[in-house]
Amino acid sequence: MTYEERSYRSLINKDNLILYPVKIAQSDLWISSDSNLTGLAEKSLRQHRYSLESYIHRYPEFRTTLLPYPQDPLAPVIVREMIEQSTVCGVGPMASVAGAIAEFVGRDLSGFTDNLIIENGGDIFLQSKKSLSVGIFAGESALSYRIKLIIKPEETPLGICTSSATVGPSLSFGKADAVCVLSSCATLADAAASAVGNCVNSKNDIRKALDYGLKIPGVRGIVIIVGNEMGAAGEVTFC
Repeated sequence: MTYEERSYRSLINKDNLILYPVKIAQSDLWISSDSNLTGLAEKSLRQHRYSLESYIHRYPEFRTTLLPYPQDPLAPVIVREMIEQSTVCGVGPMASVAGAIAEFVGRDLSGFTDNLIIENGGDIFLQSKKSLSVGIFAGESALSYRIKLIIKPEETPLGICTSSATVGPSLSFGKADAVCVLSSCATLADAAASAVGNCVNSKNDIRKALDYGLKIPGVRGIVIIVGNEMGAAGEVTFC
């Protein structure tokens, strides 16, 4: 990861929350909460990574397929959630992995803090007792950093996940600088951001992609940025 790819971590106003990293292998979380929950976060992250890695070791196609994966009632809960939500979006299960990790660690920590932000590669699980502004990082677009969402306490817990064809390592078949999806389920938001991003090959596809994304059950709002053009739909409030 380059510095540019991580600079979006300053785009959420965290007020007096404590900020700390939790890293295990490829997972690189930045967590903000009322108190330092590093130990609990590391335990949670290790557990969910073990569940996921063990399943991939047994079924390697789970990691590589770009198509919805068959349901498996015997799989670990995080795997079942990834399968379910990615299937809803018509993409492979690993399209939801960053959002799933953020969400499952978030669920484990949510009972220990009123305010919680977990960011994992640009995908966010958010729980808050106060309104927050969340900026959207869109690479070289002139709109990068300038577009900010207002998230109200009653809208949380909330997943805010972003897919990009121009920033970071995520696979995208489109050309959007940023596709940001809001959902009460961060796992779904991550998969949906990938699915919607695949539909955007130029600014002329923004409206079509927004319409497509809002038809995915569970998607509450979408913002798409392509170059200097932007579109938004659903439950989205800007600063």
